[in-house]
Amino acid sequence: MIPPAALNKTHTMPKILTYIGLGSAALIALVFLLDLAIGVPFKRASVLMDVVFIICAVALAFMSWTTMKEQL
Repeated sequence: MIPPAALNKTHTMPKILTYIGLGSAALIALVFLLDLAIGVPFKRASVLMDVVFIICAVALAFMSWTTMKEQL
């Protein structure tokens, strides 16, 4: 029989990973939105790259959000 305290510790890992996914998506979106808007940090090397990374960050945030809702 598994003690209840061990069950709580194993169920927190998926939640932590979804929070990490949300945080990294926010960070990626922020960096590439800043580059698109004011040219920091990449000096607008490629507008297409900025747009694609923003779309990928939104997709990652959506997947993390839906997975987090399933974990509850």
